[in-house]
Amino acid sequence: MSTPAWLPAIITLNDHNGSWNDYIDAVYAVFRADFVASQPSLRGQRVGVRRHPSHDGKEFTFWHCVSEGKVEEHRTPDLRRCERIPWTRPIIDNHGDVDVWTVRKNRDERVHLWFGEEYLVVLGVRSTYYLLITAFPTNRQHTQNKLRKERDRANP
Repeated sequence: MSTPAWLPAIITLNDHNGSWNDYIDAVYAVFRADFVASQPSLRGQRVGVRRHPSHDGKEFTFWHCVSEGKVEEHRTPDLRRCERIPWTRPIIDNHGDVDVWTVRKNRDERVHLWFGEEYLVVLGVRSTYYLLITAFPTNRQHTQNKLRKERDRANP
């Protein structure tokens, strides 16, 4: 698959000489510019983020997008997630060029935006806006298979 012109480059730890503090600050700067200082919109409604509980002055949603784990208090940073933070907003902005479908999770309705079967952005549907829930690479085969089935059921 060719990379579309609207998709920015990833940010790597090597770009910041292996300094975790410099790296996470750079990743956060992109997130802040894309979701705090300005807000994308989808289908005419703004996309917001969950701010609390914050950690190190960074929003809850940011930490969820750059870490992994089942238990919220014990999530660990994930470099692949961090690297692709610059992709999150452009995928929302260019949703016509990615796979989009709606699913229900418990009582929540969520919109999935899947770029090239490689990166998934998950938005919660609220009454007057969308909430960025998380975003992550989908490089595991079983994850791709699950998402394909879900997408194909939602978009027959």
